[in-house]
Amino acid sequence: MIYTLTLNPSLDYILQLDDLQTGRLNRVDKTFKFPGGKGINVSQVLKTLGIDSVTLGLIGGFTGDRLCQLLHKKDIRTDFIQVEEDTRINVKIKAQEETELNAKGPTCSQEKYQALTDQIKKLTTNDMLILSGSIPSTLPDTTYEQLAGICYEQGTPFVVDAEGDLLKRVLPYKPFLIKPNHHELGELFDTKVTTAEEAIPYGRKLIQDGAQHVLVSLAGNGAVLISKDKTFITSAPRGNIVGSVGAGDSMVAGFIAGYHASHSTYEAFKLSVAAGSATAFSNGLATEKMIHSLLSDIKPVSRGDSL
Repeated sequence: MIYTLTLNPSLDYILQLDDLQTGRLNRVDKTFKFPGGKGINVSQVLKTLGIDSVTLGLIGGFTGDRLCQLLHKKDIRTDFIQVEEDTRINVKIKAQEETELNAKGPTCSQEKYQALTDQIKKLTTNDMLILSGSIPSTLPDTTYEQLAGICYEQGTPFVVDAEGDLLKRVLPYKPFLIKPNHHELGELFDTKVTTAEEAIPYGRKLIQDGAQHVLVSLAGNGAVLISKDKTFITSAPRGNIVGSVGAGDSMVAGFIAGYHASHSTYEAFKLSVAAGSATAFSNGLATEKMIHSLLSDIKPVSRGDSL
């Protein structure tokens, strides 16, 4: 079974209006409520692609209950740890510009964190854990490192989609996949990365440091996949970009779903780019129809042996 972990999930409240005027009363045209959080996004796109998963994390209060209801309506399984404070609400205002107001998450006690680690210790070599997003301020910065260490000791494959030191610290535990975007990759090496050719040597360094596969998104310039024995690059499919929220999570879901179906890094990479692009071209997360409509436009090219 695939498990996705979102340590700081949210109930996303979308407000849509033509023109936001600060300091005045505004009338909202439309409102939407969605389950939010990077791991939760991964689970939703996996479900779209026909792959079941279980969402893990920390939730509480009436907002946590509503988040679970929304996921269950999508037939997505949950096994959250209940905390005392409410799950946060993130407000996204879509007007002439898009404005986001992200709330602070609930406090996680040592007892609740122990319950979470006990969940991870039950995973086996036949499972996979996907670690995505930020760590709540009440948990140590080494949380991902600790959870990756548990997975490594028990032979559970794991994926990490995080930034900076959170990503660096898990490399010795040999993650199955990491997914920095080009900005994050550049920050890791104190440089600027804009193209696949620039990304490849840094991706190879991350492979040497322990990652099994490095998936780098390059926005409009496509993507690159670096593995120990193969490197592929591809341009982005044609389409009108609506937004980038959830595109990286969709890439992770596409890669895992593609690899699950074929055990081919080439096919996994294709589905990953299709899923990420489909979300970027959509209001919300990608649909199955949109993903598969883009697959024929994605033709990865090999760049030879990675190492």
